[in-house]
Formats: sequence, structure tokens, C-alpha cells
Amino acid sequence: MPLLDPKTWQSRTLTGPEHAVTEPATGDTLGTVTLAGAEDVRTAAADARAAQAEWARLPHFVRAGVLRKAGDLFAAHADELREWIVRESGSIAGKADFELHVAAQECYEAAALASRPAGQVLPSEAPRLSYTRRVPVGVVGVISPFNAPLILSIRSVAPALALGNAVVLKPDPRTAVCGGLALAAVFAAAGLPEGLLHVLPGGPEAGQALVADPHVPVISFTGSTGAGRAVGEAAGRYLKRAHLELGGNSALIVLEDADLDAVISTAAWGSFFHQGQICMTTGRHLVHRSLYEEYVERLAAKADSLAVGDPHRAQVHLGPLIDDTQLAKVHGLVEASTAQGAKLAAGGTHEELFYRPTVLAGVDDHTPAYAEEVFGPVAPVRPFATPDEAVALAAQSPYGLSLGIVTRDTARGLDLAERIPTGIVHINDQTVNDEAVAPFGGVAASGTGARFGGEANLEAFTDVRWTTVRGDVAPYPF
Repeated sequence: MPLLDPKTWQSRTLTGPEHAVTEPATGDTLGTVTLAGAEDVRTAAADARAAQAEWARLPHFVRAGVLRKAGDLFAAHADELREWIVRESGSIAGKADFELHVAAQECYEAAALASRPAGQVLPSEAPRLSYTRRVPVGVVGVISPFNAPLILSIRSVAPALALGNAVVLKPDPRTAVCGGLALAAVFAAAGLPEGLLHVLPGGPEAGQALVADPHVPVISFTGSTGAGRAVGEAAGRYLKRAHLELGGNSALIVLEDADLDAVISTAAWGSFFHQGQICMTTGRHLVHRSLYEEYVERLAAKADSLAVGDPHRAQVHLGPLIDDTQLAKVHGLVEASTAQGAKLAAGGTHEELFYRPTVLAGVDDHTPAYAEEVFGPVAPVRPFATPDEAVALAAQSPYGLSLGIVTRDTARGLDLAERIPTGIVHINDQTVNDEAVAPFGGVAASGTGARFGGEANLEAFTDVRWTTVRGDVAPYPF
């Protein structure tokens, strides 16, 4: 029996307009959802707060059992969920399988959080027991984007629930099913009590209401840097925590000793995987000048060899961009770059939402597709002469999310990485990596640091409470 039925997939009646669930590859409507308005958010947040206390009081193994069951269900219903990810978000099947794998692992790792030691016993100057204890924050608001919709929702939802919180999730309307309703269906089937997970697809009005709601002390936001700044500013006014995972323009540094036979595949994956619609995408290829000409030629040949098309109906390497707005942004940056002197080595064309993987040479600081986050399948390539120049070029971006360095001398690679501000570093790999056990997050314009994975989840979704206990009432001088 399928998890998702368009006739019943929204259990809560919402007050916003109807929204077509669209397949970007064809423009076909796959179903409809009702969007949430501000009042819907307020109602859900109040209901979540009312349900959360009982959930937090349950034994840890009960919460862990729900999370483990949810992980099993992502695997058991992989065929159904894969089709939704492919059709709704434009993913190729392999990328959808990766999302499903990570979703299951996020649930299993979250299940382990439920039994983590809850605090510490402290020394005290007074005759008393003094200790700290981690307690749930209450209700966590999660705002997730369209590009890796399942991963970027579950990595906040799963640990927040495991640690005793309720969650209000606002997925991007463009991926309301695979980024939201699919999670609701999985957790309902896993036995999560009602009232603990509210899925409210909606636009900016719903997001603003979630950030402002007094029942929601913590916001977990993944999205663009511009939107993240607005969320962080609003959260600051309400004195609530905002965990922000934002944009990037990550660099791949290719040193003169790199093996080009190995690196071209890695480089192409970093820029073209999921049409470049990933925050960690390799947005800047910094290549030693001795390899530069051959690198551009071979990367362009690789780009030209990749198949672009409908991932639901054909075996392709790249699917469609998510919508016309994203297409206009990507193509506009490419055209502006060539107008300013960049050389189009491959790509730069599209049919409908299917954008060819693109390689740009001859870029500099002022080339729009090099200086800005493109969020499309575009690989700008720039030469450098010395390691110091490579470090300076990599570090000059306002972003600081991920970094790749390719070299036969791994110690040298690590030394260079120490000099470049970034939240994530991969030696001899490209910039797009994710594991449920690893911390994830960027610095500077890429966000507020590691907020996902392991200990970071404890910090994100609990508060530390100090408690003391005395045998007798404490005496005081007056």
C-alpha cells in the first residue's frame, strides 16, 4: 500500500490557496496541495507545544523506536519515494537514492541521540548535588528548500523529534511532497503520536509567521544567504536561536601535481551533480597554470558528453532546473559572463528547463558566474601561479561552505586548507559530500557554523539546564 495518496496526504485543513505539484521535466501536474497561511502556522505551533510535553516525558527507548522505524520505512518504500523525488524535484535516480539513504541514516543516528548522556555532575562549593541536564527546547521550526528536499528536511526533523521536541516543518512549495508530506507519512506509519510533526507547505508569509511565533524558540533554516539574513534578523528580534545553513560558492583547487585522468570526473561531479542546484556545488575551479589549458579542454569534453533530459523517462546525467525563475537566473549569469569576456568552452544553451552543463574559461574577479553563486550547472575555471595565489583566490569569496583540494601530497593539501576559511574541507575530492554522522555547516555568508550531525544536533535542539539538590533547606544570613 502506498504511503502517499494525493486524496489524503494532507490531514490538516489549511487556509491558503491550492498549489499544483508540478513535474519540472514535463510541466505535468502530479497532484495539488493546499498552502499554509500565517494563521495555520499559529494553530500548528500551539498544537505542537501542547503535544510536546508528553512526548518528552516518554522513555528514551520509545522515541528511539519511532526513529528507527522511520528509517526502516524510508528503505521499505524506496521505490515510491524515489519516483516522487525524481519527478517533483528533477533529480536523477541516483541522486534520489542518495537522499533516501541519507534520510534513513539520519533517522538511525537520531535514534541514538535519544539515549545520549543527558548532562554532567558538577562540583559545588555548597553541600549539594549540582548537575546539568539537556532538555528539549519545545517546538523546532524547520524551513527547508527545494534542491535536496528530503535530506534538508529530515536532518533537522529527525534529531529534533528524537530529543523530545515537536516540529513545525515548512517545505518549499515546489517540493511539498518529497520535502514535507513524505516525512509526515513516514512518521505517521512509524507510530509518531499525533500533534508532534506538522507539515505546512507555504511561501514567505508562512515562513515569517513561523519565525515570529512565540511557541517556536528555535528555527532551523536552509536556503539562500539573502533569505537567511532575513530569518536571522527576525529571529534576533524575538530572541530565539536560528541555525542557518546558507549559500556557497565553493572552490576546488587543483595543484600542479594532480592527476588529470582522475580529477576531471571529480570536477564534473562537483559542478554538474543535480544540475548544480546544491549549496556545496563547486562554483570555482582554481587550476594551476601548467594544467589550465588541458583542464579546460577536458572538462569541456566531459560536459559535452553528459546526457541531459527527463530523469523519470530516460537514463540521463542531468535533469531539469527546478523552474523558469531558476533558469532565468542561471542563463542570465552565463550571458553576463560571456558579455564581459569569459570564454564559453562548453554548454551555455538550454531547451526549456534542460540546461547544458557549462564550462567558462577566462574568468576573473568581476565575472558574474565566478563571483556569484549560480545554483546551476556552470563551472568557471581560473588559473593560478602559486599556492599562495590559490589560497588568496579561494579565500576572497564572501562564502565559506566547502572546499576541495586535489594533490598527490595530502600533507600539503591539509596545510593549504588551514589557510582558507571554510566549514568543510575535502582533500582529493570535490566539494559535494554529506553524511549523517558528520557535522555540516559553513562560515561567513554560508551560515552560522556546523548545526547538523552528532554533537551539533544536541547543541541545536536542546537547552542546558542547571539543577541543584540539597537535603535541607539552605540557610542564609537574613
